[in-house]
Amino acid sequence: MRCPLVIGNWKLNGSVQMVNELIASLRNELKNVMGCNIIVAPPAVYLERTKNLLTDSAILPGAQDVGVNATGAYTGEISATMLKDIGVKYVIIGHSERRSYHHEDDLFIAKKFGVLKEAGLIPVLCIGETETENAAGKTESVCARQLNAVLNTLGAVAFTDAVIAYEPVWAIGTGKSATPAQAQKVHQFIRGHIASRDAAVAAQVIIQYGGSVNDSNAAELFTQPDIDGALVGGASLKAQAFAVIVKAAAGAAANKCEGM
Repeated sequence: MRCPLVIGNWKLNGSVQMVNELIASLRNELKNVMGCNIIVAPPAVYLERTKNLLTDSAILPGAQDVGVNATGAYTGEISATMLKDIGVKYVIIGHSERRSYHHEDDLFIAKKFGVLKEAGLIPVLCIGETETENAAGKTESVCARQLNAVLNTLGAVAFTDAVIAYEPVWAIGTGKSATPAQAQKVHQFIRGHIASRDAAVAAQVIIQYGGSVNDSNAAELFTQPDIDGALVGGASLKAQAFAVIVKAAAGAAANKCEGM
């Protein structure tokens, strides 16, 4: 069975005081939680502090992005080997904000995916459609195109020990969220699309849902068979809300095991 994964993406939020207080609260709220992998992804300047504050806890630090270059004259970039050197394991790539604001296309994101795999890190590949694409019935074709950038360049095997985060762009930061049935339909399509290349890889890949996930809607989302956790934005900045989401994922996993 796939172990659920919940990632808190802090985006461009943080300060030394905020990191100290939030990590202390998260450690307290989640100290007895089992059956769910938990990651928090702070801005890069707070990664080292976050890692140190999480020592001897079940929570791991993750990164919000990575560069494609290993070393050299690339001012402002952070390499996969640097992230690995400070203890980062999970790295978010392809987030819609990177695609939109930084004009990162599918092939560039696939290159990041390959760089992370080569370094032994776990890519968290964000995919999803805009509101216009959703209204036009293009959800599956958009997701397939974004997946194919990796499948066609690195092969299905690249999704071994990798994560996919389905984040409909129209639901990110809007307060809107796909219904559990809508999300499950897309997650099932994603798993099936990878299964058409390699069924064993598809069976083990973690597929998260993201897009206005909060402490009110998480539990119902996690009851769906192909939803393996969540990539959480705003709610990850609130320790109690984030803890509710993590506990819901752990509880859903336990219930699925009981039903097997």
